[in-house]
Amino acid sequence: MSDMEARGRELFDSGMYCAEAVLKTIAERQGIESDLVPGIATGLCAGMARKGGPCGAMTGAILALGMIYGRNNPDQSVQETFDAVRVMMEKFEDRFGSTNCTELLNADLDTKEGRQAFNDQNLGEKCSEFTGVAAALVNEILEKPLPQT
Repeated sequence: MSDMEARGRELFDSGMYCAEAVLKTIAERQGIESDLVPGIATGLCAGMARKGGPCGAMTGAILALGMIYGRNNPDQSVQETFDAVRVMMEKFEDRFGSTNCTELLNADLDTKEGRQAFNDQNLGEKCSEFTGVAAALVNEILEKPLPQT
C-alpha cells in the first residue's frame, strides 16, 4: 500500500468522509493549506450527499486534480484537467467496476435501510478502500506526466 493510499484511509478511518479525505490527502502532499480544505468536499461525500450519485472518493479525487491542474482564467485550456480526470475515473472504474456510490456499496444511503445496511455490513471498510485508492490514483497521475492530446 502506498503512502497516499494509507493516508487517505487513515483520514477516512479517523472520521472524515471519502471526498474530504481524498482532497485533504492530496492537499497535504502538495503543501496546500487552506481553510477550504476539506470542507469544500463535504457535499460530495456519500454519493453526493447520499443521493446515490458518483462515489465521494472519486469526486474528491476530481476536486484534487482540479486543485492541481485546474485553470485560473478562461484563456487557459481545460484539456490537462480533463485528461487527468478521465484517466483517474477509468482506473477507478477498472478497479471497482463502477464510479457510482449506490452501485459500489449495493446500498442506497438515502434510505434508512441503506444506512442500516452500511452499518450492519461494515461497508465503511469498502469506503476506506475506495478513499485510499482514489488518493493513490491522483498521486500516480501527479507523478507521471499525462500524454498530450
